[in-house]
Amino acid sequence: MVLILPDMKRNAYRKISIFVLYTRNMETKFSKKLPGIRLHYKIWMSDIRDQGILGDGKWKILKMIDEKGSLKAACDEMGYTYRRTWDNLKKIETFFGFPLLEKHRGGAEGGHTELTAEGKKLVAAFDAFHTSVDAVIREGFDKFLKDLAK
Repeated sequence: MVLILPDMKRNAYRKISIFVLYTRNMETKFSKKLPGIRLHYKIWMSDIRDQGILGDGKWKILKMIDEKGSLKAACDEMGYTYRRTWDNLKKIETFFGFPLLEKHRGGAEGGHTELTAEGKKLVAAFDAFHTSVDAVIREGFDKFLKDLAK
């Protein structure tokens, strides 16, 4: 909007004020909501038939098995069913062609489950991959928020 006033000095001031007000209003529309935006995403990998191989859920359960020393305890902790988790882990093993878990039954201290060397390597590689992807996605998300705040 252009205001034409007899005083040229006031006219220039008013033009600037109107522009700044308009820009500030545009910022405010997004700025009020920006602190409430949270980023969520999942990463997963699939084979050439788009059958899931490994993703956040399977990676987290493998880490939990390593921490707890038990498939059942890991499933209980994460709220996963034992049967479905077992089937999913078997699919990963079938795809790669080697076991990820080593189960030890019974005994005086009870049984336990641990990751094989290959299972630990898979978890470590996915950890590193996730860390690098997290950084890129976080950077992109921060740019997104900055672009909205302009």
